[in-house]
Amino acid sequence: MITKRCEYRSTVFERRDSMRSSMSEEFRGSYGVLVTPFTEGGKSVDVDALKRLLDWQLASKSPGVIMLGTTGEFLTIADDERRLIVDTTVKHMAGRAKVLVGTMNAYTPHAVRYSAEAQELGADGLMILPPYYYTPTHDEIHGYYKAICAKVSIPIMVYNNPFTSNVDMPARLIGKLARDFQQIRYIKEASKDVARVKDVIEESDGLVKVFAGERVVESYMLGATGYVNPYANYIPEASTLICELLAKKEYAKAERIASYINRIDHTIAEGHPLYGHQCYSKALAAARGYPVGDVRPPITTYASLGAEGKSRLATLMAMIDELNAILPSL
Repeated sequence: MITKRCEYRSTVFERRDSMRSSMSEEFRGSYGVLVTPFTEGGKSVDVDALKRLLDWQLASKSPGVIMLGTTGEFLTIADDERRLIVDTTVKHMAGRAKVLVGTMNAYTPHAVRYSAEAQELGADGLMILPPYYYTPTHDEIHGYYKAICAKVSIPIMVYNNPFTSNVDMPARLIGKLARDFQQIRYIKEASKDVARVKDVIEESDGLVKVFAGERVVESYMLGATGYVNPYANYIPEASTLICELLAKKEYAKAERIASYINRIDHTIAEGHPLYGHQCYSKALAAARGYPVGDVRPPITTYASLGAEGKSRLATLMAMIDELNAILPSL
């Protein structure tokens, strides 16, 4: 009996120590939401291509990556593929950069299971959108994160994107979540309301660190400390550097990079308004020497865009060449 009690107490203390250790880790800088590389026709995950893409992030000094976000086509990923992607990424990064995993799901038990699995596989943190499609109430959102936090101890980045989740989480709700759950210490704020950065910091009493999802320069000016973006898939050098410049308050230099990012965004949106970053992120990664396959249906594939897609890709690559040419001077 005494032995069992000692074993139980030891396990409890180990869990507490693990939680304190994980909570002390701080995420900051550019975290790319990476594409999921597929073999021809999207039949399976291309593990070798994934490792090459991860190596490019490391060579570009990216502090972290986010797997299975919107750009990673998480809605098309089977459970066994999800485990393969997370396991491969964690093992390949081997502590050289942080690994966050998107574990959102419209069904709470699935989100809980994905979150626990990511922690088990060694992820450093989670990025979690609230339940999508249903337009949940604040109480339902609170219950969703409560269920997840009951099963994991690693940091959680709440993802506020009203355009894809159909719900906008106000700063007051984020503050309550942070006070109620010590795992919730970050937010990707993609509401396009840049003033929300300051509101979240104030409403959470500084507990929540804000990662910009839009308007990164203005967000940093208001207190953001990171940037979640799809650009690391094809301009990781620039996406890393812009955050380094912003951390040093070199806003004019950062704005030069941001102006190119805005032009790239607009050019992609003109040809593929809603989910262009999945399609063109993959095409641009390939154009820069890192082939990752095409997107899975129902998203429009790059291959199906034909001559128009090739023309737009050439325009985008010209912008990227211009951008990369100025980076050494910044």
